[in-house]
This record gives sequence, C-alpha cells and structure tokens, in this order.
Amino acid sequence: MGKSARQVHILSCGFSLHSARVQSEEETVLETISWQDFEKVDLRVGTIRSAEVFEKARNPAYILHVDFGPDIGILKSSAQITQRYLPSELTGRQVIAVVNFPPKQIGPLQSQCLVTGLTQDDGSVVLIGPDRPVTNGLKLA
Repeated sequence: MGKSARQVHILSCGFSLHSARVQSEEETVLETISWQDFEKVDLRVGTIRSAEVFEKARNPAYILHVDFGPDIGILKSSAQITQRYLPSELTGRQVIAVVNFPPKQIGPLQSQCLVTGLTQDDGSVVLIGPDRPVTNGLKLA
C-alpha cells in the first residue's frame, strides 16, 4: 500500500469489516461477493437516542442507543468514535448500521448492531448517515 492509499472501513468497537482499499482514484475490491451475499446484510437507518462514555471499554468508546423504528426497536452498540464526537453531539444524529449480525459481547455490554463509519488517516472514525432526515428503520437501497 503506497503513501496515497488508505483503508476504508465499516467499523464499530468489536466489529471491523475491511471493505476495500482506495488507491488514488481507483478502488481495488479485496474480495468479490455476489448480489445475494450483499442482500444478506441488513443496513438500516436509525437515530441515536443517547450516547454515554463506555467506562469499561479497553479502548475509548461510547455506548450508543440507536432507534430503528417500531419494527426493530432500540439497539445498543459500542463505537470507538471518541476522537471526533462528544456524546452531546451524537444524540439526534441519524446513522447507518448493520442490524442482522449476531450480538457481540464487548466487556459488560452486548453490542446488538454495527454502526458504520469511515476510518480517517489519523485513526478517527467519521460516522455514515443520510444527508437529510429520513424515517427510522428504512433499509439501505
């Protein structure tokens, strides 16, 4: 990987899916998947209802409570996003998350969804979300 290459991640504390390497202007996919494989990933929009410091996490993280609407409800996630966000900035923000991974135990917390973000060159994570308000629970199209 050269100087201008960087890694693009779908990331949350406890989960990390390396999706592609971006080299200059062209993307090199690490592994080709079928459309049927992609359809198995349930990516939904949700609104962060609360965010608190995850005191018992090994690495600095927040516990997020994300509302995915009446069909899915509120799910918890641990997210290592403390370099870019304060808890007060997260409440009310909409994010995209994977809601059909099995729960993952992270210390005393059972993480129920994977909130997506992009890892910057400095290691900080920028959250992915819609550019305008949408209904919680909508599936990524």
